[in-house]
Amino acid sequence: MGYWLAALLSLLISTAVRAESLHLATGDDYAPFTGKALPGQGMLTQVVRAALADQGVVITLDWLPWNRGYLKAQRGEYDATFPYVRSAEREAEFLYSAPLYVAEQHVFSRAGDRVELDELPHLHGKHLCYPLGWQPPLEVQALIEQGVLRRHSPLGLKECARLLLLQRDDLFISDRNLGESALRSTGAAANQFHRSTSAFRSNTLHFIVSRQHPRAAELIERFDRGLAALKARGEYQRLIESYVE
Repeated sequence: MGYWLAALLSLLISTAVRAESLHLATGDDYAPFTGKALPGQGMLTQVVRAALADQGVVITLDWLPWNRGYLKAQRGEYDATFPYVRSAEREAEFLYSAPLYVAEQHVFSRAGDRVELDELPHLHGKHLCYPLGWQPPLEVQALIEQGVLRRHSPLGLKECARLLLLQRDDLFISDRNLGESALRSTGAAANQFHRSTSAFRSNTLHFIVSRQHPRAAELIERFDRGLAALKARGEYQRLIESYVE
């Protein structure tokens, strides 16, 4: 008995020594992906935590305004941040993980004033609500620059849903699940809104590490191994489905 107890203690001590902690940043009110008040602090928070746990890594997580968290991660003050879509500007500063989630972007409008994707170029003077710091699809950005759509940028998507309901803005563009979550937050009936039947090309959301981080490539590689393991076990799909349904 003494031998097995000593062996168990040795295993526990060696595991504790090997355990690693990473300091991460993310932002609030990005349901269902991240949010302090959400179950498990959000769908993708759970995915990130589980993928790193598979690799023997625990995390400490700070909740910051999106732009501040991004800049601090860029300077290496955090080991990583999430979830972010790809852009040329970001790729110059960060390494990207394999996709955490494939986001399907739709146009959301009022049921009495429905908007479909192919109608966007003809909506001269309409007000598009798109949160501060978010990057629109390229074709939408072109319409904004041409003056076809007038962009209004509040701090979050819930405000866009509220302004759509109040007829202050005419439409917003969002991932299907995010958009529907934001609309539910208004308390209005679902039949007051319309989601476009077709979607823009998919965007992917990622865990990102600053290129200035001395272990950037290693952290991305380990994260990707953990994420692949979650998918192989079916755990990833269970986490996603628990939020999507």
